[in-house]
Amino acid sequence: MLLSKAEGKMALGQHVRVFVQSSPARMAVIISVLLFAITVAINPRSLNLNSFSSILLLTLLLSFASAGQTMVLIGGGLDFTVGAVMSCAAILTTYIMGGQDGNLLLVFALAMGMGAAIGLLNGFCAVKIDLPPMIVTMAISNVVTRLSYVLTAGTFSGYAGPAFVESVVGKILGFIPKLTLYALVLVPLVFYLLNRSRFGRQLYLMGNNPTAAQLTGVKVNKIRILMYVFSAMLAAFAGMIGAAYMKTARCQIFDEYAFSSLVAVIVGGTAFTGGIGSFAGSIAGALLMVTLSNGLTVLALTQPVRNLVQGIVMVLLLIMYNRARAVRQ
Repeated sequence: MLLSKAEGKMALGQHVRVFVQSSPARMAVIISVLLFAITVAINPRSLNLNSFSSILLLTLLLSFASAGQTMVLIGGGLDFTVGAVMSCAAILTTYIMGGQDGNLLLVFALAMGMGAAIGLLNGFCAVKIDLPPMIVTMAISNVVTRLSYVLTAGTFSGYAGPAFVESVVGKILGFIPKLTLYALVLVPLVFYLLNRSRFGRQLYLMGNNPTAAQLTGVKVNKIRILMYVFSAMLAAFAGMIGAAYMKTARCQIFDEYAFSSLVAVIVGGTAFTGGIGSFAGSIAGALLMVTLSNGLTVLALTQPVRNLVQGIVMVLLLIMYNRARAVRQ
């Protein structure tokens, strides 16, 4: 009898593990709903339209930052410049706009150019010089941050234009953030790049087996450099949106997104080893992280305790989402 119960528990555990690993995006959504339900049970006042709006807005912002990180991990790389690029783009946005809306197109062009340049540098160092992606992107992230301090002296750099701010934090139907309109353009674009374009097909093949990809005619070095360029450009765009959300910017204001975007992507089912993953999973991972952070905020915990709890939960989630290595032979 005891043996049958033990076998039943083992079978249940195996079923749960198979479910989590076979559909990480769905599991992330389920955990997010449970976390939100727990939050509401502890503090019923957190169940309101403003809470829904805040969670949606922050989820979209983290999803934008995670879009490029998804590409890089699928391709077998790693990008720790996401946060620094976001902060730099936010500073650039608020400095040039100066509280006015007339320079938005100029800001967009400069932010995209800055992101492309940093992504190209990441790709060149990781691919052409063959430096470890983690080390080189962390080093370049540090350089970008120091340059930001030199240019701004560590102070706030200005303000985003009011119309631009409204286009991000304004509400549709009283609770849907207008940022959703940006998502209606960006999300399909990223899905197309990953799932329908030649670049996406070659990216998955390269991430799963670089040697096989090269033998089939894929220009592996070109794809690797492109994934870093796209990652930095998407991070720069997220930084522009973040500037509108915060209304102003300072050095390192979004640096935490380097870690947050990475965890969101992994929790969403993208493998560290490359060749496996999806942007839909990254969006689900972003929702989970934002819901967890919202719950800890509602509990009114101090920042050190919040960081500790969030770190422990993230480690447990990453253990649950452990996946087999991609086939490379």
